Amino acid sequence: MNTELLGVIATYVLTLIIAIPLGKYISKVFKGEKTWLDFLNPVERFIYKICGINPKEEMNWKQHLKALITINMLWFVYAFFLLIFQDKLPLNPDGNPGQTPDLAFNTAISFLVNCDLQHYSGESGLTYLTQLFVITFLQFVSAATGIAALVVLLKAFRDKTTTRLGNFWEFLVKTNTRLLLPLCIVIALILSFNGTPASYAGKDTIVTMQGDTVGVSRGPAAGMIAIKHLGTNGGGWFGANSIHPLENPSYLTNMTEAIAQMIIPIAMIFALGFFINRRKFSYVVFGVMTAGFLLLLVPSMLYEINGNPAIAKMGVSQLTGAMEGKEVRFGPAATGYWSTITTVISTGSVNGFHDSTMPLTGMMQMMGMMTNAFYGGCGVGFLNYFIFVIIAVFISGLMVGRTPEFMGHKVEAKEVKIAALVALLHPFLILSGTALSSYMIAHNPALPWLNNPGYHGFSEMLYEYTSAAANNGSGFEGLGDNNIFWNVTTGFVLIFSRFLPILGPVAIAGILAQKKYIPESAGTLKTDTATFGIMTFAVILILAALSFFPALVLGPIAEHFSLY
Repeated sequence: MNTELLGVIATYVLTLIIAIPLGKYISKVFKGEKTWLDFLNPVERFIYKICGINPKEEMNWKQHLKALITINMLWFVYAFFLLIFQDKLPLNPDGNPGQTPDLAFNTAISFLVNCDLQHYSGESGLTYLTQLFVITFLQFVSAATGIAALVVLLKAFRDKTTTRLGNFWEFLVKTNTRLLLPLCIVIALILSFNGTPASYAGKDTIVTMQGDTVGVSRGPAAGMIAIKHLGTNGGGWFGANSIHPLENPSYLTNMTEAIAQMIIPIAMIFALGFFINRRKFSYVVFGVMTAGFLLLLVPSMLYEINGNPAIAKMGVSQLTGAMEGKEVRFGPAATGYWSTITTVISTGSVNGFHDSTMPLTGMMQMMGMMTNAFYGGCGVGFLNYFIFVIIAVFISGLMVGRTPEFMGHKVEAKEVKIAALVALLHPFLILSGTALSSYMIAHNPALPWLNNPGYHGFSEMLYEYTSAAANNGSGFEGLGDNNIFWNVTTGFVLIFSRFLPILGPVAIAGILAQKKYIPESAGTLKTDTATFGIMTFAVILILAALSFFPALVLGPIAEHFSLY
């Protein structure tokens, strides 16, 4: 067990070692400074030319959001029709069928919004063409969309008073060419040299030790799995996701994938400090996020390492911990670590079944998504955190009797209203969806949704809407979710929970950037102190975590006590 714990610590330390210099590099890319990938300039100029883009054309915040929404609408239509007609298109060696309209609606939206909620089984639900030209494509551009939106916010605070916030298309292209693609090549090479398939051949046939002949799916999986983690996407090439021995063959690939999904979200925090020249503020943000992360991680690992009390009552020894739903290659400690990082970071990939984890581990997974502010996804992690910063600034200003200010700009009613709406939207979508599904199942118990009754069944429904609202994509897979109800309802939750929390922070930043810059004085509330960090953490705890406490009592907490 000590070896497992050392593996977890080594994984996190390596993540930080990579993320800090990566943050400095990201800052340089978007500042327009020289980097070692400047040789890609001709490639980028070619993309701008064929797309009719002038990368030097400055946009205000409204133009940025218009561009973001427009291109995402186009990508949705493109993805929707390819998924419906995939059986009639090439690169389908296994003869997989086209998706139904409701499933294609859910799948297209899910990957468009960086959630990757999969209501289908990866290797049998898609063809090689749609895996590459729909799923992998959307995994790149959805991650780039979140990062591009964050860069708009960073420029708003670096340039003090301005309406010139750069060019959305330049941010989108550079995110892919300078950040995502180079790192994905490295990760894909590590995976492919350690057993992950990178072939266009159809299923292979093997004979098991029991003498059964089975077909084993393969395909050009390594590249997709690389961006799946690096872009905090999470959708698996195989239905079992990173539990599958071809998607995650060894402990080395497990560490690689765990590091990959964390480096950009953490790097963006440090990039924030380098970009706006406020490193102390970025350290405070990192400290708050890391404290929240550890408060979720440590209990999760303890619950998994200590085993299941219901099994202990049967006299069964659990020297290796709670192993139900775990891969013996990784064990409960590494699985507990993965389950925490994948839910606080909104990746949603799994290396052990979340449905099989201990009840309070499941609660920690849900709380990571419910708070949705500890590291978070590519770009959107700080956008979510920024909403709580604005609310904390407003409350702190009231407490000291001064007009709230942030980064030299007065925070007034309009900005606070936007922040409050975005903050309340998250629990509203999750709890409303869970209430509706609970009502449906209570009045029609014959609905084929729940494989587990009682507390755990409620947790499955709560988890599904939480995962959709947090753009996460993982699930308690005892839930039968490939039907019109779940495809449509989670589809709409995905839309609202992705774009409004992007529109809100960018709008706030754009509005603040237009205001007159006010130099700091003796009475200015400093936002780069430990005190303000604690204030922000308290706001996150009260607004995000406590909003869900009654629902958590009905689900994982009640299930936990039922074990005793």
